[in-house]
Amino acid sequence: MGFQIAPMIDVVFVLMIFFMASAGAKVVEKELNMSLPAGKGAGGSAVTPIIIDIAGDGTISMNSQNYGAPADRSLGTLRDWLKNAIESFGDKDPVIIRPAPDARHERIIDVLNAASASGVKNLTFN
Repeated sequence: MGFQIAPMIDVVFVLMIFFMASAGAKVVEKELNMSLPAGKGAGGSAVTPIIIDIAGDGTISMNSQNYGAPADRSLGTLRDWLKNAIESFGDKDPVIIRPAPDARHERIIDVLNAASASGVKNLTFN
C-alpha cells in the first residue's frame, strides 16, 4: 500500500482550474443612490412632492395631465417638465413614482431614466 501521487495531482489540477475559472466571473456591484423622504421636521421647511403616476397601459400622468403616451419611450415632455421644475424650484422636492400594480417594469425604467436625465435627486416609490 503505497502512497500514490498521481491522483493528488489530478485533484489539485481540477481545483486550480475551478478557481481560475471562477475568478474571471467577478460580479461588479453598482450603487443606486436613493434618499427616503423624511417628511417635515420640527424646524424644517415644507416640501411639495412631485407625484408621477404610471397607469397599467403605460400612460404617464401628473395631476390628471398626461405627460407620456404608452408608445413614447423617451418621455420628452416629462423630461422637460421635470427639468423646468428643478431649475425653478431646486432639487429639494421629492419625486414620487406611483406605478399601477399591472404597470410594466420597462415603463417604470423609462420614467426613472427621464427623472435621471432631468437631474432629479430625491426619488422614491409609493
